[in-house]
Amino acid sequence: MPTLVGWHVEMEFTEDGHRTNAAALLRLADGSEVRARGYAMRHPSDPEQLRVGEEIAGARALMDLAGQLLQKAHGEIDEASGRHSYPLTA
Repeated sequence: MPTLVGWHVEMEFTEDGHRTNAAALLRLADGSEVRARGYAMRHPSDPEQLRVGEEIAGARALMDLAGQLLQKAHGEIDEASGRHSYPLTA
């Protein structure tokens, strides 16, 4: 089966004290972009493990991205069908 399209999500992380921030960007074939954010906070008594903060912040950004994609698809289904459908959920 041939591949129709491929997606690549760009993730960028920043560290600010005990907080790790993740920014996700997905460019779709229709030319639109979907951006999302996530964060993780480390308790001051926890040891520094940047990888863990990145994983949590990244996962939260990807969950936000998934929700936005579901909303976008829902709107496109309604527009194409001309009727109101049930919202899509994860």
